[in-house]
Amino acid sequence: MNRTLPPPENYRRLNKKHFPSNIGFAILAIPLIIFILFIGFMVFYLFKNGINVISWKFLTQPPEKGMTAGGIFPCIIGTLYVTLISLLFSVPVGLFSGIYLAEYAPNNSITQVMRSSIRALAGIPSIVYGLFGVALFIRAFQIGLSVLASGLTLGLMSLPWIITTVEESITAIPNSFREGALALGATKWESIRRNVLPYAFPGILTGVLLAIARTVGETAPILFTGVTYFTRQIPRSPLEKFMALPYHIFVLATQHDQLTKVRPIAFATAVVLLIFVLGFDIIAFFTRMRFAATNKWQV
Repeated sequence: MNRTLPPPENYRRLNKKHFPSNIGFAILAIPLIIFILFIGFMVFYLFKNGINVISWKFLTQPPEKGMTAGGIFPCIIGTLYVTLISLLFSVPVGLFSGIYLAEYAPNNSITQVMRSSIRALAGIPSIVYGLFGVALFIRAFQIGLSVLASGLTLGLMSLPWIITTVEESITAIPNSFREGALALGATKWESIRRNVLPYAFPGILTGVLLAIARTVGETAPILFTGVTYFTRQIPRSPLEKFMALPYHIFVLATQHDQLTKVRPIAFATAVVLLIFVLGFDIIAFFTRMRFAATNKWQV
């Protein structure tokens, strides 16, 4: 079957018709391009100034000579330690809170106030959480300056992100998933556990990643609750003080008495922190792709 093509003047009319929308898309793309260029320049600048310092000794040895030499091994272990404690506290609480708000909470004014309060807590500056951690964990619970106090404070800070993401991920699952399970005789919790949570897993994982990204890079909460300026020892107990990558960068960049000498170490520490965050993202990405490939978690 022969198809007659429209005359060339019709193409010119179409191009003129869509020209304003193309201009609009181009204008909207400019901020994104600027942001990508800025991020690329920042990563390039960090790697350029810090990659030469990174070595096996730098990653496995403690600081030496007043932090002008040696490595950052206690900082790496302390960051992993405090992040693990914050996740052990925030993920279960955030998961069950999000399930309650999405599936069990009545649709009334009290629930609306709860949701608004949780979203408002997500925007509170981190230094406020640090002061709250001092009042609650250091003074009220008498935990002391420690990894545990810092991890619990960071867990509190991460809760609003996790709760909101879990609730939105569960709410996005169609009601037919729940109704089908209930029609077959399953209980409400069985329908949630077997038919809702598996398909909401990618969204929940995204919320946990956001929590990790914010937790790893925070300085103010741990500054008040347990991080120390310098130590050669890694914490052997959750009740000991610790070093952490973000605070170590802050000290080397602003507080050290030989700023010029330790500046390359600060850049190298920033590169390690960046790789640390990207490592979690890569692991989560491949985990999500693996489950999507098997269609076990894919909607």
